[in-house]
Amino acid sequence: MVAEAFEFVAVPFNSDGWGPPDASDVSSSASSTSVAAANLLPNVPFASFSRSDKLGRVADWTRNLSNPSARPPTGSKSDPSAVFDFSAFAIDEGFGLTSSGGNPDEDAAFRLVDGKPPPRPKFGPKWRFNPHHNRNQLPQRRDEEVEAKKRDAEKERARRDRLYNNNRNNIHHQRREAAAFKSSVDIQPEWNMLEQIPFSTFSKLSFTVQEPEDLLLCGGLEYYNRVFDRTTPKNERRLERFKNRNFFKVTTSDDPVIRRLAKEDKATVFATDAILAALMCAPRSVYSWDIVIQRVGNKLFFDKRDGSQLDLLSVHETSQEPLPEAKDDINSAYSLGVEAAYINQNFSQQVLVRDGKKETFDEANPFANEGEEIASVAYRYRRWKLDENMHLVARCELQSVAELNNQRSFLTLNALNEFDPKYSGVDWRQKLETQRGAVLATELKNNGNKLAKWTAQALLANADMMKIGFVSRVHPRDHFNHVILSVLGYKPKDFAGQINLNTSNMWGIVKSIVDLCMKLSEGKYVLVKDPSKPQVRIYEVPPDAFENDYVEEPLPEDEQVQPTEENAEGAEASVVAAKETEDKKADEAQA
Repeated sequence: MVAEAFEFVAVPFNSDGWGPPDASDVSSSASSTSVAAANLLPNVPFASFSRSDKLGRVADWTRNLSNPSARPPTGSKSDPSAVFDFSAFAIDEGFGLTSSGGNPDEDAAFRLVDGKPPPRPKFGPKWRFNPHHNRNQLPQRRDEEVEAKKRDAEKERARRDRLYNNNRNNIHHQRREAAAFKSSVDIQPEWNMLEQIPFSTFSKLSFTVQEPEDLLLCGGLEYYNRVFDRTTPKNERRLERFKNRNFFKVTTSDDPVIRRLAKEDKATVFATDAILAALMCAPRSVYSWDIVIQRVGNKLFFDKRDGSQLDLLSVHETSQEPLPEAKDDINSAYSLGVEAAYINQNFSQQVLVRDGKKETFDEANPFANEGEEIASVAYRYRRWKLDENMHLVARCELQSVAELNNQRSFLTLNALNEFDPKYSGVDWRQKLETQRGAVLATELKNNGNKLAKWTAQALLANADMMKIGFVSRVHPRDHFNHVILSVLGYKPKDFAGQINLNTSNMWGIVKSIVDLCMKLSEGKYVLVKDPSKPQVRIYEVPPDAFENDYVEEPLPEDEQVQPTEENAEGAEASVVAAKETEDKKADEAQA
């Protein structure tokens, strides 16, 4: 087989530059002209160009065909979303391409093409195929999609938060406005305000005290029953009533032991652990409270009024959830305070071993009469040194004793109460076994001041352990019957660290109040927590104020600084009446 010969095409030489030679150059030779003409494509004229000419793009694959229905026909010159762009060329009738270099609209139609690929995020999901996506639509750049989704999510989140906060603020505004007009004591027209101390100054105070000295230990303690440590919501125990046992809430100046120590000049300042705890934890308080201060000679006595708020236990004080405002409602702040005090007393006696065994101390209970059945309580009189010439004596309470590692350990017993899970948001019966930390964190948020005061009292009494019970209603609408769901134990110093209770700051507050009161002249004063602002005020009151024969005249409505709905005399009677009514209804229910 003979292979066909391959003939090379003659290429004319252009001595003046690049590209084919001009027609004048090729006309010199007929043979060369015929060869050059044969190499040219038919009906395709050559468009000469220079380096100054702008080149249009042939194809753009970064276009986004977001709205194919609104664009002009594909391939038209005015189509801005076409992939191929032939605007730089014109097609003649013979399908020949001609350059549009002389077109004056070339500069306006010129667009720079970025051949660099779009940046891709290092992390995050890649573009996935969406079957519902338009097939003719090319995928957008991933970073633009992510930013767009973030903006939409932020707008939606901001809208939800705005609606949520508006709803909550409307409720809380009504509750706080109502609570702002309730004071623990009526401000009388003859009272003279001496000092106004904001809580912001308390946070900067610090004072370190030495180890206190035990002066006396009175009363008797029963042993703690460790069976209650194994109590769970599945084997709950019914809370019992101890009507025959007497509980004493004696103020400082009425304590015979403190009077005796004052005559012996054992100290300069006298108080109780409950009063000191209220002062130490004042920055955490929300509700109004008051302390009566008496300056007698060089002695200073911190007292409480009969039926004071200090005798009750606050419930949901630091919570943001609104409570019913009606006083006769079972879930109002006052009703819950009475219920919490009732629960706390009964709980402290039920968790004891009732076999008659009792730990006695130096002296008997100073407030009990002979033959009277009293609750298990011991009073520890301790003395702290504030400076070279000033000592403080406080009466501290202990509720029980236990044998731990063959050593006697003192305990304080307190109870938290659940009245309705919808207010706290945590159901104790479901969460206590599996999420105790969440339950305790919720109580620290809702009852931070109460837990801080219990911890301060345990530290003042030098208790080895503080037992906290979790008591709930049998039914949310039944405030007479309760059950014990669990009992937890904490060391006071460790628990104080968990709730951010600084001992130096606590004593700094007490030291500042004592120094301020020691500068006052002899007389009677009252320290009142403002119900609507984080501050306390000190008023000078008449010597017979808060006595049985003292008649209070409240200020007119237009002159009242802190109006209130109840006076000091009726507080004690109302508490006693409430307790009697509860007991009577409970007896009828059991019958």
